[in-house]
Amino acid sequence: MGSLPHVVEDCHGIIQLFSDGSINRHENIDFSAFPVNDDGSVIWKDYRYDKIHNLHLRLYKPTAATAGDKLPVVFYLHGGGFCLGSFAWPNFHNCCLRLASALPAVVVAPDYRLAPEHRLPAAFDDSVTALKWLQTVAPEMKDVVDGLDFDRVFVTGDSSGGNIAHHLAVRLGPGSPEIAPVKIRGYVMFAPFFGGKERTRSEAEGLPEKHLTAELLDTFWRMALPIGKKADHPFANPLGQESPDLGLVKLDPILILVGGNELMKDRVKLYANRLKELGKKARYVEFDGKQHGFFTNEPHSDVSDSVLNLIKDFILECSS
Repeated sequence: MGSLPHVVEDCHGIIQLFSDGSINRHENIDFSAFPVNDDGSVIWKDYRYDKIHNLHLRLYKPTAATAGDKLPVVFYLHGGGFCLGSFAWPNFHNCCLRLASALPAVVVAPDYRLAPEHRLPAAFDDSVTALKWLQTVAPEMKDVVDGLDFDRVFVTGDSSGGNIAHHLAVRLGPGSPEIAPVKIRGYVMFAPFFGGKERTRSEAEGLPEKHLTAELLDTFWRMALPIGKKADHPFANPLGQESPDLGLVKLDPILILVGGNELMKDRVKLYANRLKELGKKARYVEFDGKQHGFFTNEPHSDVSDSVLNLIKDFILECSS
C-alpha cells in the first residue's frame, strides 16, 4: 500500500502543496491588522475582464474629479509571491484608495491567476489580458471611460506585481503600441520580487523582516515557476544568463522604490544599477529602515507622502 500524500510545500498554512500534486488553499485569513480606510473620497467598482478564467479587476475614481477631467491611469498589480493576494484584500484595497485620492489618478487593479494552481507565465498573460480589456472593452463603457486618460497609463507593481511590471515593460516596449490607444508612459516598482541561484548579501544576512524570510521566498519560487525550474529562470531573474539581453531591449522609464531593511534590497539594487549601466531611464530610491510592503501595507504612514510625491513627479515627468 502506498503512503498517504504528505505536505511538500507550506506557505504559513495558507497554501499547502502535497506530494500527489493536490493543493489546499485556506481562505480564512486574519486581516485584523488592516482595517479598511475608506473616507468616501474614492468610488470603486468591480468588473470581469476575463470570462474564460473568471478574472476581475477593481477600478477606483476620485470623487473630487470634475466633469471633463482626464486623470492618469495607474494600473496596480498586487504582490504575494505569485501565490497569494487579491485586489479585494484590505491592504491592497487601502493602497489603491490612497493612490487614487492622493495622486489623483484612476486606479485599475486586476487579479491574476495564482500559483501553484496556475504557475508562471499565467500571471504575466493575465496582466496583458487586463490591459487589453482597457484597450478594447473599457472605451465602450461610459461609466468606465469617463475620467480616464488612456494616453497616460502607468504600471505600478508591488513585489511579485513589480516582477510582472518588468516583464510587461520588456514585452510591450516604449509606448506599448500593442495595446494602443492605451499608452504606457512608465513603470513604478515597489521592491520587485526577483530571484537567483546565488544569495545576495541582504538575503544571506537575513535582515529582520516582519513577514519574509529567504526560505519563504524560495518556497514562493518553487510553487510559482514551471515545475523543475530554478530561481535563475528568466521569469525570476531578469539578469540571468537565460534572460533577454536588456541592453537590446528598449524600455519606458522605471521608478524603483525599496525599503532599506528588505531582504530583497540588494537584488533590487543590482537590477536598478544594471538598467542604469545599460543607459535605461531608471531611478532607484531607498527608504531607510523600512521593510517589505512599507507603503502598500501602510499607505498613510510617515513616509507615504514622500512616496506619493515621487510618483507624482514621475507621472509629471513622463507625461511631458
